[in-house]
Amino acid sequence: MDLILAIIIAAEIGFWVFVVLGLLARYVLRWHRIGAVLLTMTPVVDLVLLTAVIVNLQNGGTATFFHGLAALYLGISIAYGHKMIKWADARFAHRFAHGPAPVKLYGWEYTKECWKDVARTTLAAGIAAGILWLLTALVDDADRTSALMGIYPVLGIWYLIDLIWAISYTFSPKKQPAAAK
Repeated sequence: MDLILAIIIAAEIGFWVFVVLGLLARYVLRWHRIGAVLLTMTPVVDLVLLTAVIVNLQNGGTATFFHGLAALYLGISIAYGHKMIKWADARFAHRFAHGPAPVKLYGWEYTKECWKDVARTTLAAGIAAGILWLLTALVDDADRTSALMGIYPVLGIWYLIDLIWAISYTFSPKKQPAAAK
């Protein structure tokens, strides 16, 4: 297995381990400060991944698809991380602290959330593109970073899919199921 892929997998696992441990500390053990500290450790996972990618390339490594995937992962983690943690927090609060049940969105509320996701995707794609550019500039060897160029179209396709999704729900808002009314 490629070293960078292994580090990406470890980063994803680490992100969710910190989230789950933070929420368990907060809601099950009632250790609110420790829970907050564990939740704030999630960006550290991103820094470790970015550092590993930079060190790998600066030590003579040749960029692969997985280096580009790391940039994409970092963009998603930064742009969507708060939303993912908020999603998990709502479910833990409901399950362990008698909080309200998570709300399913329909109609214009769902459409608004789709457009917020377009903004998040724009930010994530921008961050990923910036990291790809940074890696290319740091290595300064087109032969060793050519694989990174293949990620740019992926960012564009991802953005277009998210944009089409939001546009579709703008013209045809998500309907609430009859049983939920």
